[in-house]
Amino acid sequence: MSSVPKMETKGFGVQKNKQVEKIRNRFSIKMSSILLEKGWLFFIVGFLLGRAVILSNVSPFAVAFIATIWFVDRKKTFHTMIAVLIGALSFSVIHSVFIALSMIVFIFLAALFKNRKSQQILVPLFVFLSTALSRIFLYSINSQLTSYEWMLLAVEGVLGTVLVLIFMQSIPLLSPKRYKPTLKNEEIVCMIILIASILTGMIGWEIYYGASLEQIFSRYFVLIFAFVGGAAIGSTVGVVAGLILSLANVANLYQMSLLAFSGLLGGLLKEGRKIGVGIGLLVGTFLIGIYGNTVDLIPSVIESGIAIVLFLITPASWFNKIARYIPGTEEYTNEQERYLQKVRNVTAKRVEQFSGVFDALAKSFETTDVYTIDDDEKKKETDYFLSQVTERTCQTCFMKDRCWQKEFDTTYTLMEDIKEDIADGLSPNHKVMREFENHCVKSKKVIGIMKEEITFFEANRKLKQQVLESKRLVADQLQGVSEVMGDFAKEILKERQNHEIQERQIIHGLEHIGIEPEKLDIFSLEKGSVDIELTASFYNYHGEGAKLIAPILSDILDEMIVVKQEEISPFPNGTSYFAFGSAREFVVSTGAANAAKGGGVVSGDSFTTIELGAGKYAMAISDGMGNGKRAREESVETLRLLQQILQTGIPEKVAIKSINSILSLRTTDEMFATLDLAVIDLHDAFVQFLKIGSTPSFIKRGDNVIKIEASNLPIGIIQEFDVDIVSEQLLSEDLLIMMSDGIFDGPTHVENTDLWMKRKLREMATDDPQEIADLLLEEVIRSKSGEIDDDMTVLVAKIQKNQPKWAAVPVYSDRAL
Repeated sequence: MSSVPKMETKGFGVQKNKQVEKIRNRFSIKMSSILLEKGWLFFIVGFLLGRAVILSNVSPFAVAFIATIWFVDRKKTFHTMIAVLIGALSFSVIHSVFIALSMIVFIFLAALFKNRKSQQILVPLFVFLSTALSRIFLYSINSQLTSYEWMLLAVEGVLGTVLVLIFMQSIPLLSPKRYKPTLKNEEIVCMIILIASILTGMIGWEIYYGASLEQIFSRYFVLIFAFVGGAAIGSTVGVVAGLILSLANVANLYQMSLLAFSGLLGGLLKEGRKIGVGIGLLVGTFLIGIYGNTVDLIPSVIESGIAIVLFLITPASWFNKIARYIPGTEEYTNEQERYLQKVRNVTAKRVEQFSGVFDALAKSFETTDVYTIDDDEKKKETDYFLSQVTERTCQTCFMKDRCWQKEFDTTYTLMEDIKEDIADGLSPNHKVMREFENHCVKSKKVIGIMKEEITFFEANRKLKQQVLESKRLVADQLQGVSEVMGDFAKEILKERQNHEIQERQIIHGLEHIGIEPEKLDIFSLEKGSVDIELTASFYNYHGEGAKLIAPILSDILDEMIVVKQEEISPFPNGTSYFAFGSAREFVVSTGAANAAKGGGVVSGDSFTTIELGAGKYAMAISDGMGNGKRAREESVETLRLLQQILQTGIPEKVAIKSINSILSLRTTDEMFATLDLAVIDLHDAFVQFLKIGSTPSFIKRGDNVIKIEASNLPIGIIQEFDVDIVSEQLLSEDLLIMMSDGIFDGPTHVENTDLWMKRKLREMATDDPQEIADLLLEEVIRSKSGEIDDDMTVLVAKIQKNQPKWAAVPVYSDRAL
């Protein structure tokens, strides 16, 4: 029974909080509309700047502010001018006359040159002229200008010009339609100068025990910026505000020291939240107050106390909004991350859309049809073929009616049989031919026309087949592009994962051996693609990154980790940077040897080794048909296309089909190339062979030699073919030998080249890849008595288990830290 009222009370409390939050939001929106959109904030600022005077008689603020409003938001200029005049009148009549004259001169000059494009350059000049001319007029009424007065009006004009440039960067920040998510350091300083200039207009307003309003609000703003931005921003605000206020009242010059020191202390004590920052101001007030007397100390303490009270009752949401614009704050970092995340999401969405487009295109081209001719289709083709023949022969024959009306079946059957024989490349059957000669009076002419038409008939059939094959090829290529773009979109969206447990383990392990990490960033712990960055200081570095840190990481992550990059500080205890990543389970060392036909310089063979992403290593040999420069160009082009396409992430099978399509469509010349490709996965030593018109490869494992072969036509001969992929599991210390036909078919006196090649490889005592390549090339040349009648290339790779110099170092057994 008692639980029901409690639930009702709880629900009522939540509803009441929502109502309070709703009222607060409405009030905030209303105040924002009144102050910013309707311009009341500008009127209040104008009133205070109209009162602002420094050095007893210098007032550069008002005209600079009016000039900025005229340039930024011209509609609010008139009302702001009235607010400035009211503020000037509240200070003195003579001051208000000067302000009025200055504004009139400025408006006259601005209206005179309003259509000029270089207004941003002219406005500061107008401010200088308006202040200087007004001062000259007022000074000249009383008496001739003294050198001191000339100096004052020059200072006033220059300050006004500078303030215009400062206000132009500050005023737009108060716009309700501001789109920039962050502030630059220059904009922050300009905003501080604007705030200090506004506070100058409060000079002379005192409350209890002589406490000044401008000092209260200056300390209040120092507390806010010290709490939000830390010691650097707090002290900067204190220096700028104190300097400008001291110019307004030279007797308060010590206030600059008080504000700067209080901002520094408050920023250093910001970890203590609002209380800590407030204590910083009180400490600064008492320390600076020691140099004064008790009469000055009491108002100063009151001013600091009121500022602290205002600071404590300031809503936390205000601090969060301000912190978003201050570089270095947590809110600023979160805002930047949200912005970057939004950019990543938009980019990934666009990439996914493109991936979907390519996938849809691939499906539209995709076909499982094979060009086959059924009975109906064959009947239609025969009818069309015979209609073409009879149009050129029978239409003008006087026996047309007998052949195609009275004896239609006989005529059709005989011509169909003859067409079948001619289409198969045979001469017509003698029996059928005799019957046709007895049946047709123009048999020889009909046979001749049929032989001509059969060429067009076969060309049409071949064209249909090529269109079908091209559709399948385009579908495969588009599907490959779609998959690559889809994977790219996933990579873009991949967030930096949280690895708190592993981070604690790594820090504990490093501290266990006496290394204090200053910063540890774990970007990825995925098997095979670990990415860790570390900064630490060493008094005297002796290779601890590779000798200690990497082995400890290897033990913690249960994976071999190596140093990818290191930047060591040249100074003792300087900060050093390290980047660690996964070591490959296997490494490949290669050797190559080649020779051109006849001992020439230009070989038609080309070879390459490619370090692909995702821990893959590719080796390829291409043999251009023939020899010399043209064959070389063809083989080099094949490998260039292969490398560029494979590095995009497109599957090897689709890449080879794409290369075949490009080379076969690029030229009408009969220029073909073979391709022998081996792709080794360095994580598990699994290798895939794609052999296009190439010779066999061999794997030497101890005394055993394994032959790898596949049957595919060379690239460029036909536009569509199925690529046979041969896979094999390699072991550590295996040797992979790839060669061109000049090596494999070189020994002409040998009856069984396979056995001869296996025997030569087995007899080689060395396991160095380069030595094997050189020896094998030499053996083939020797077997032909030193003659080189074809281009020769041999490529050898040795697969080894990766054993880093420094093994894993176990530091503790508690993995569940």
